Amino acid sequence: QVQLVESGGGLVQPGGSLRLSCSASGGIFSIYTMGWYRQAPGKQRELIAAITSGGSTNYTDSVRGRFTISRDNVKNTVYLQMNSLKPEETAVYYCTARHPFREVPYWGQGTQVTVSS
Repeated sequence: QVQLVESGGGLVQPGGSLRLSCSASGGIFSIYTMGWYRQAPGKQRELIAAITSGGSTNYTDSVRGRFTISRDNVKNTVYLQMNSLKPEETAVYYCTARHPFREVPYWGQGTQVTVSS
């Protein structure tokens, strides 16, 4: 079983930056595809970034060029560097881990990001 714990959320001004972290335990981290989702109040959950076991990345169009997903397989941690944050990106940000042989990913508890002046 895999447990995921997000951290690094908080209050940031528009145009500011945050780095989210997701610490994984209970599985072979290097095998999993890792992802970040967000869910704004009253909105559906959205996949914003993913990174494969081989380090390939993809991003949703709205964050490409501003956000960077990365992973450290020694620390069993995935990161999301978020730059030039916008108020509409206020949301709960969730970390996911998907094993190649398991359709349903594991989810973290989420961390709140609030972009406001």
